[in-house]
Amino acid sequence: MNKQRLKAKIIKYFLQSCGSLSIIIVLLIFLFLFKEAFPFIGSPGIGELFHNIWNPVSFQKEEFGLVPLITGSILVTLLATIFAIPFGIIGAVYISEVATAKEREFLKPFIEILAGIPSVVLGFFGLVVIAPLIKQLFDLNTGLTALTGAVLLAFMAIPTIMSISEDAIKSVPSAYKEASLALGASKLETIWKVVVPAALSGIVASVMLGMGRVVGETMTVMMVTGNAPVISMNPFSSVRTMTATIAAEMGEVTIGSHHYMALFWVGIVLMLMTFILNLISYRVLKKYGMIDK
Repeated sequence: MNKQRLKAKIIKYFLQSCGSLSIIIVLLIFLFLFKEAFPFIGSPGIGELFHNIWNPVSFQKEEFGLVPLITGSILVTLLATIFAIPFGIIGAVYISEVATAKEREFLKPFIEILAGIPSVVLGFFGLVVIAPLIKQLFDLNTGLTALTGAVLLAFMAIPTIMSISEDAIKSVPSAYKEASLALGASKLETIWKVVVPAALSGIVASVMLGMGRVVGETMTVMMVTGNAPVISMNPFSSVRTMTATIAAEMGEVTIGSHHYMALFWVGIVLMLMTFILNLISYRVLKKYGMIDK
């Protein structure tokens, strides 16, 4: 008995240590980002980050405005989320409430496979197939647009939304469905007027987590959005996201330069956005009992 207790304590402390280590690592990442970005506050000044132009390699005047990068990230994220929501929710409803056991056995692993496709592969597919298609379909000068990036990012967000939404739908008490059917509602009416509203909190959390996945994506958007650092909410224009900026410029920047420090501010903003989205998702899931309190 003493050996079992000792073993349980060791496992408990090991898991606690792993959890604490994860928190410490995240804090150290934040500290490192602030350490590298902090000198920018003195020169050229934090106000430079609020300008509307990102041109850090200009021979005349370096511009470090983050606004074009933030708007580009927001535009692509919102479009991708709008595209992914209907497919993710409808897919989750089908798997949970309509599909047979055999269909479920096939679809669940298939969704997991989709979630594991490397982003660079999707980016290549978008560059070769989706971008020319969008260019021809909408008669554009180039197919490298925010819309192209959003379509591919939606494809990446769908598995996350679908998987968590399915869990939320499954957690709806069967008594709700039975009561609805007993009152004469059809199965379809029960699904969309009873089950889905009852699982809405979990579905919202899945959407927020999907947005978190999208906003942090790098390779796909760098390959297909055109990388033009301009302020635009037009889905047919080329844009540049924060992740693409870091990936494209960090390898060639001079360490300690203003450009170097500005890129760390881009990283800080990006981490804060992702952290806020994940925190909202966690709060929603916790509030409605989908995770342990």
